[in-house]
Amino acid sequence: MKDSRIELLAKNLINYSVKLQPGEKVLIENFGLQRELVTALVKEAYAAGGHPFVLLKDQQVDRALLLGAREEQFNLMADFEANVMSQMDAYIGLRSGDNINEHADVPDDKMKIHGSTIGKKVHRDIRVPKTKWVVLRYPNSSMAQLAKMSTEGFEDFYFNVCNLDYGKMDHAMNALVELMNKTDKVRITGPGTDLSFSIKDIPAIKCSGQMNIPDGEVYTAPVRDSVNGVITYNTPSPYQGFTFENVKLTFKDGKIVEATANDTERINRIFDTDEGARFVGEFAIGVNPYILHPMQDILFDEKIDGSFHFTPGQCYDDAFNGNHSNIHWDMVNIQRSDYGGGEMYFDDVLVRKDGRFVIKELEVLNPENLK
Repeated sequence: MKDSRIELLAKNLINYSVKLQPGEKVLIENFGLQRELVTALVKEAYAAGGHPFVLLKDQQVDRALLLGAREEQFNLMADFEANVMSQMDAYIGLRSGDNINEHADVPDDKMKIHGSTIGKKVHRDIRVPKTKWVVLRYPNSSMAQLAKMSTEGFEDFYFNVCNLDYGKMDHAMNALVELMNKTDKVRITGPGTDLSFSIKDIPAIKCSGQMNIPDGEVYTAPVRDSVNGVITYNTPSPYQGFTFENVKLTFKDGKIVEATANDTERINRIFDTDEGARFVGEFAIGVNPYILHPMQDILFDEKIDGSFHFTPGQCYDDAFNGNHSNIHWDMVNIQRSDYGGGEMYFDDVLVRKDGRFVIKELEVLNPENLK
């Protein structure tokens, strides 16, 4: 796909998302060999005076490695990649595989090896806290199928989403950040959902194109032991090569005490990964005006207009609630009326109803004001 929009996306990633400066090193990691964008990123990095490094991977090769994985082997691989990552100032992760279920038949114990080695040593310990990073997908026919769109139609959608004015969104998010930073109690209601928790003294962080493309969320975390009630997620949720549906979680004093889904045994195995897997590490509100429906790709689905996600597992350092885990599973609930509606209250004040902000200072985040 030769397209001037690729050049614009590369320019935005280098100059806005990671703000590459002269002399800085950027690692461009690509699962899927998308030469056009990788090449454009290399050119833009050089134009910014930076030093690009490229690491190319393939999902099918990755699956073969995982199937035979041994902890000693993956620790060595993690040490190798951690050495590279520790020398980088910035990281751009481009995911463009043809099959979201490529890891569906990789045993749980092998996935755990990956998460506790490369996932932890490279990404959680170095990339996330110590580099300027952004991750994104790249359009292909597989993604178009998941979105129930033609390939050309999906490409148009993709570039509308990824090349929107994130600077405008960044400014509009300030009011929500300010309000969340003053909020103690959150209550969320809707079909199959009545959930209460505190976010007191945990920072709210705006995501407006610096870490994800597409972007469009403000996140924080619940006080670890404050979550009580029930949540029913109304979007499919791929995780570790399997798509979970009809997920319902019951919380008591922060902990998931009951979990059901289309594969209840499998979801409970994931939540038994470690102690922190049954506690929540993130609460976030999605506001991207161009993303309206789930497409089984979390980089898109967690930004859906009128949605929120409530994430079992590891918290972020900049919205720290003390929860540690080898999993971080963003699961999405859409509260727009076409998905059943719902309400969100901050300190007993209704702030969003059926996916639309209803208090004056937050109306700037409704979709017609962000396009």
